[in-house]
Amino acid sequence: MTIFEALRKDHDIQRDLLARLVETHGDSEERDTLYQQVRAELKYHANAEERALYIPMMDIDLTQEKARHSVAEHHEIDELIELLDDTDYSASHWLTHAKQLQHLVTHHLDEEEQEVFQLAGRGLQENQKSSLAKEYQEEMRRQRAG
Repeated sequence: MTIFEALRKDHDIQRDLLARLVETHGDSEERDTLYQQVRAELKYHANAEERALYIPMMDIDLTQEKARHSVAEHHEIDELIELLDDTDYSASHWLTHAKQLQHLVTHHLDEEEQEVFQLAGRGLQENQKSSLAKEYQEEMRRQRAG
């Protein structure tokens, strides 16, 4: 498995969780459960992805700019999560912020899959692609285990 396949698998999980989250209503247990899952998945994924993909990409002239752009988008996502953390589930604008998060994350994932992965595929060595996948998966396991 390559780093790109490993990341795509988790991207699909994020898309699914976000789609389910924006269908929730009010201060419900379902909204809380899904939001906590989304929050954790996005945090773990960003941390592991930055270590396993973006740090190596920053060492390559060809991919450095894209890596920095993607890390900046992770910070935008973090800011939206902080905004959601500070908003009551029953507030009318909570869902608006959740939909903004879904849009931002979906845009980020699409951009990674359609642009970043292709560029990184040209910049990274073949053996790196599988070793980085292992590194990413180990980091995700470690974070999910707490």
